[in-house]
Amino acid sequence: MLSERRLEVLRAIVQDYVGTEEPVGSKALTERHRLGVSPATVRNDMAVLEEEGFIAQPHTSAGRIPTDKGYRLFVDKLAGVKPLSSPERRAIQNFLDGAVDLDDVVGRTVRLLAQLTRQVAVVQYPSLTRSTVRHVELLALAPARVMLVLITDTGRVEQRLIDCQGPFGEASLADLRARLNSRVVGRRFADVPQLVQDLPDSFEQEDRGTVSTVLSVLLETLVEETEERLVIGGTANLTRFGHDFPLTIRPVLEALEEHVVLLKLLGEAKDSGMTVRIGHENAHEGLASTSVVAVGYGSGDEAVAKLGVVGPTRMDYPGTMGAVRAVARYVGQILAES
Repeated sequence: MLSERRLEVLRAIVQDYVGTEEPVGSKALTERHRLGVSPATVRNDMAVLEEEGFIAQPHTSAGRIPTDKGYRLFVDKLAGVKPLSSPERRAIQNFLDGAVDLDDVVGRTVRLLAQLTRQVAVVQYPSLTRSTVRHVELLALAPARVMLVLITDTGRVEQRLIDCQGPFGEASLADLRARLNSRVVGRRFADVPQLVQDLPDSFEQEDRGTVSTVLSVLLETLVEETEERLVIGGTANLTRFGHDFPLTIRPVLEALEEHVVLLKLLGEAKDSGMTVRIGHENAHEGLASTSVVAVGYGSGDEAVAKLGVVGPTRMDYPGTMGAVRAVARYVGQILAES
């Protein structure tokens, strides 16, 4: 275990390197931070930190920079989450409050995260596998044609046209709508098939075919919509950090184009807590020089999706974690109210 003083030296190195982009020397550390010891002692502490792999010498300069291991210790032990200021919180709320539907919420969230953190923002659409049914609407368009509208607890709306086997009257349609909603409203998508499997049997013989058709379209919709969708924004922000990527930013850009990679990066939505993956902790080779900060968001206690940012390992972790957490909280509130 490192002593408290050496942890303070590491904290100072991370803060200075993130702020100045320059390797940090012992003289500068003692001038900028109240470490209470001489430059010689700080030099000795830095030698220990380097020996244990927390900092490294990038080239022949006198300064040192944090390694992935150093950033990891900083995030786990030394960095609190920096709260946003009142004006920042108001700006987030005002910007997100203007959203008109789920697509707009997701689009605005991506732009907001990219602007707040000046990193690449990634927002996952609420996954229907973790969603519940808010309402199922059935509308008669013609004697044998029905529109099914599925509304989820996260505000997602799916519409399907159904050609019935024969004419289906308004009274029968209203009856089906009422019985269907009484069984599925507030229930998770995964539970719906079992909840409706015996519903056709409760209708008159001549209506059972149409009821079965409507149910099969509903179940198909639930299956189709479990595919994960992502929106990404602020990729141009990476160009500001050209020197933070060892050779070129191309591998990073290529990795960001692969949504499967990004979904793995964000992690499982059910893990709603804050996750920070640093450098080589990211399994994808192209992202070995980046860090990912992600958190779950949802309309209740349970996360339905993840959002986060991708940027260089030389990142303002407390500020980024604070912004990501605050945005996730506001998006969750909007989904709960929608």
